[in-house]
Amino acid sequence: MCGIVGVVSRSPVNQLLYDALLLLQHRGQDAAGIATANGSTFHMHKANGMVRDVFRTRNMRSLPGTSGIGQVRYPTAGSASSEEEAQPFYVNAPFGIVLAHNGNLTNWQQLKEEMFRVDRRHINTHSDTEVLLNVLAHEVQLATSGLELDPAALFKAVAGVHRRLRGSYAIVSLISGYGLLAFRDPFGIRPLCIGKMETPEGTEWMLASESVALEGIGFEFVRDVRPGEAVFIDFDGNLYSQQCATAPTLNPCIFELVYLARPDSVLDGVPVYNARLRMGDYLAEKIKRELPDVKIDVVMPIPDSSRPAAMQVANKLGVEYREGFFKNRYVGRTFIMPGQAMRKKSVRQKLNAMGIEFKGKNVLIIDDSIVRGTTSQEIVQMARDAGATKVIFASAAPPVKYPNVYGIDMPTRGELVAHGRTDDEVARIIGADYLVYQDVDSLKQAVRDINPELKQFEASCFDGDYITGDITSTYLDNIETARLAPQAQSDRDAASDAMDGGSRSQLHLQLSVE
Repeated sequence: MCGIVGVVSRSPVNQLLYDALLLLQHRGQDAAGIATANGSTFHMHKANGMVRDVFRTRNMRSLPGTSGIGQVRYPTAGSASSEEEAQPFYVNAPFGIVLAHNGNLTNWQQLKEEMFRVDRRHINTHSDTEVLLNVLAHEVQLATSGLELDPAALFKAVAGVHRRLRGSYAIVSLISGYGLLAFRDPFGIRPLCIGKMETPEGTEWMLASESVALEGIGFEFVRDVRPGEAVFIDFDGNLYSQQCATAPTLNPCIFELVYLARPDSVLDGVPVYNARLRMGDYLAEKIKRELPDVKIDVVMPIPDSSRPAAMQVANKLGVEYREGFFKNRYVGRTFIMPGQAMRKKSVRQKLNAMGIEFKGKNVLIIDDSIVRGTTSQEIVQMARDAGATKVIFASAAPPVKYPNVYGIDMPTRGELVAHGRTDDEVARIIGADYLVYQDVDSLKQAVRDINPELKQFEASCFDGDYITGDITSTYLDNIETARLAPQAQSDRDAASDAMDGGSRSQLHLQLSVE
């Protein structure tokens, strides 16, 4: 999961990009990067870390120009990543292109081999974004061979990209001397929207993953980029667009609305906050059906994304709504933190239970989702330690039973607490007295209630339906093998360190003294 932004402005763009990335920080806390175009020269700075830590005054001064792109990133593989894989990426031919990507290519390894054998291009990292950039560069080269670069050639190139890529992708890229090219995959899995600002010098344009990045810095939301569509904005501010896919369909990722997006964003015509309220309505009805005789004294959310659903549940049940958990905002989102040990350690650093709200009460805790169960288990225990008599746990999302391969960090079945287990078994694992999940159909209907034009969704982590049609059991097995191998090595190293720690410490002390 990542957040991307691209801007064609009439004034220096570095501060605009910085501010937009701050507004998208919730989409990625692992790395950040900005590339700007000043004439025919690109300037770029990227590193691991939060936006405020990656960009200092000296870095901002080194990013001149009136157009640029930026990205904030979580690693999709769930482990710490190298700084070399921070985005944007750059390739010098043809023309010079820098690119940032939100999503995940499911056929990137095959494409990497094609790059070497057929296209004669070298891929230097393990990032699917570098593969995507080189596919685009190759298609642009084919489309412009002996010709000038114009919108028609670019749209032909994007059509070629769509034919080769599988998976999810929302793209912003800069082409040296020409302009900003953006496009979205033919299924519209990852979000991308267009905004503009009228100035005395002319129209300024911005594309971003969420509308909050546009509106938060004064741009007017224009529309979402359509599935399969490409948008090109030249450096004079002229916007061109064209459908480049043969059979596009809109299948937005429903997990964006459950958890990933900011509540003040609008994605594909759906205000995120309203969708979460509606999820709470449906969840309340299921709690009434499944737990008619269970006394509930108070409803509490896990801050922040479950608040709207929890408020609606409390309202529908006629039960008091209280804030019993308080959040340390300086700890990252635990669901997407690399490594299970790091996630577990950070839960109690992130949340604190206020005893006065729990003591002697039957508490209904609402969370947006339950993925690995680690956070839920810790939260239930915190509620019990704070004095709760009973803990009822409810999820505004259905059970996460299947891996997500389209850019969200939950790729292995063994890590999903609901995979192969009943609701009662999950309840015992997390330590809750009762557990209620949202129904898949109710989740989808909650979104359709707001935007009836949305007929289908990318909801593979809930229903196991992989809409790109290329995901097999063998593919999932290969992902798990690749993911678990380095984790196993890390565990062996940790065990070795623990067993050998005393002698190593003595050796270190001896070397220090000498």
